[in-house]
Amino acid sequence: MSAALLEATGLYGGYGGLDILNGVELAVGAGEIVVIVGPNGAGKSTAMKAIFGLLRVRQGTVTFDGRDITNAPPERLVPLGMSYVPQESNVFPNLTVHENLEMGAFTRRDDFSGVLGQMYDLFPPLKEKRKQPAGELSGGQRQMVAIARALMVEPKLLLLDEPTAGLSPLFMQEIFERIIAVNKTGVGILMVEQNARQALGIAHRGYVLSLGQNRFIDTGANLLANREVAESFLGGSGGG
Repeated sequence: MSAALLEATGLYGGYGGLDILNGVELAVGAGEIVVIVGPNGAGKSTAMKAIFGLLRVRQGTVTFDGRDITNAPPERLVPLGMSYVPQESNVFPNLTVHENLEMGAFTRRDDFSGVLGQMYDLFPPLKEKRKQPAGELSGGQRQMVAIARALMVEPKLLLLDEPTAGLSPLFMQEIFERIIAVNKTGVGILMVEQNARQALGIAHRGYVLSLGQNRFIDTGANLLANREVAESFLGGSGGG
């Protein structure tokens, strides 16, 4: 792994006094795709929310780009270079695609027209739909809008919570291809994903969580080839 852009150490926290996270450790190197997988209730999305300041951690530390950001609110994290795309309610349905992207740049005070052009290059289907309300798009296209909007601030790290949830296999594959394209621009990606096989297939590294704890940490390829990981978490046999 390259030098850690994001590092979370010994995270404990949850809801209503009940810990969902029980010592989770996560790291993302600059320019990496890192995937968090595991069964329902494993703490995947909770870990993501804890990193982005949407859930207060009781214990542990989170550092980003050399700064301690433990329990920092999202409005502090975005200017530092971190963006987050939640699983649900992640577009303004009554605004056009173009207006959604402009909303993503609302904190900017400079000319972001060049970034808009880059988003249409990264997500070609959005260019022809740019005048259409986002709520009228397919699920996959709405997800592209959400990701493109989060990229309008040109983050160093993009957090994606279940980006392919509820999508058809065709759109799921297209979203994964777009994520690879985004990563090739130099943006680090931390992604929670239920479609574990496909996600690990594009990941530089992966974390398998269970009951709020790390069970396996390895490259995406090695996790896919690990028989225990395959049988316990991927629904089938693997190599090795």
